[in-house]
Amino acid sequence: MKKKSILAMFLVAGMLFSACGGTQASGTTDGAESIAMEDSTQQTGGELSSGKVELTVWGAEEDQALLAEIVAGFEQKYAGQADFEITIMAESESSCKDTLLADIENGADVFTFADDQLMSLVAAGVLAPVPNAEEIKSQNVEAAVAASCVNDTLYAYPMTADNGYFMYYNKAYFTGEDLQTLDGMLAVAAENGKKITMDWTSGWYLYSFFGSTGLQVGLNEDGISNYCTWNSTEGNIKGVDVAEAMLAISANPGFISGGDAEFIAGAQDDTIIAGVSGVWDATALEEAWGANYGAVKLPTYTCAGQQVQMSSFTGYKMVGANAYSDHVDWALKLAEWITNEQNQTLRFNERGQGPSNINAAASPEIQASPAIQAVLEQSEYGTLQRIGGNYWEPVSEFGTSMLNGNPSGKALQDVLDELVRAMTVAY
Repeated sequence: MKKKSILAMFLVAGMLFSACGGTQASGTTDGAESIAMEDSTQQTGGELSSGKVELTVWGAEEDQALLAEIVAGFEQKYAGQADFEITIMAESESSCKDTLLADIENGADVFTFADDQLMSLVAAGVLAPVPNAEEIKSQNVEAAVAASCVNDTLYAYPMTADNGYFMYYNKAYFTGEDLQTLDGMLAVAAENGKKITMDWTSGWYLYSFFGSTGLQVGLNEDGISNYCTWNSTEGNIKGVDVAEAMLAISANPGFISGGDAEFIAGAQDDTIIAGVSGVWDATALEEAWGANYGAVKLPTYTCAGQQVQMSSFTGYKMVGANAYSDHVDWALKLAEWITNEQNQTLRFNERGQGPSNINAAASPEIQASPAIQAVLEQSEYGTLQRIGGNYWEPVSEFGTSMLNGNPSGKALQDVLDELVRAMTVAY
């Protein structure tokens, strides 16, 4: 890494947070931001550097074999243009930001990360802006592009558009009409002595009950703390209405809360016939249900006498190039290669992950994937995950309380007021 650039990086971070309160980076290239952009683009305006090129690539543990195949193709494609020495290392996409910012000098040149880390990485000046942004934007679905941008500047290469959740189901039990409402699905499960599952200990999933109600949660301008109206006493749907709806669901004999392991085990022994999860469970559930394996968007649920569409957090994975790499030109080129149409298709074939590339997503194989089609359909009712750390534990505790029938005995309005206070406390 370029030690001479570290001071500039911290100057960039301070200027960005000062100018935009931490929620958005400046859309201009004035002042300190131009330092990082000049440093990251000065090597990309002409010929790629030659000679020995050492690059480190970070990717998920389960993607190591796939990345080795992709990198081998890259080295073959550009053989003779440089003497490549590319090292692939395992690093969780969910913790990439924290690991990178903790030791930038030894950080990766190219790295995969989840979209909710983009703002922090941009604010720190770590990401080299994509030089051929318009070309990359045109190749990928709009939502994935938007998730990779700050003020219309593309800071990463979109890679997947499948980091969300939806409803898996066993076709042997449900009709198309049953799948429209959670009430209908729970009735089928109860009648057959079976269960429908969803993890109520996870704030990621519990957002689905609030997302389409008009009740809101999100980041304040400081980019760290939350605002939340889940305890609102106004509007067509109040916070108490959602809590009452959740209590009714938890009391239904057709419902059970559980994580991925419980879901898969229940599908295998036929005790669970539907459940909320994501594409990572597709292979296991298809093996369990065989020809009866199916997936659709989330249903509606009954709240305040209305049918409310269950929402979801949506997410995207992307690949960034480190602006402080000794070979940022090749880092950008490799990031683009990892996320091109060919390799997004390869990623689907080998890992079952849904592409953000428009042409790859239109392939017959991906069109025939129930899980990929379900997550794309559900994304119409989804919201990008943009929340602070104080969200998770209070919402998990709230979900557990609703699952257990509100054992505290407190008035639901009091429960919601306490929830919102815990979620919105300033750091």
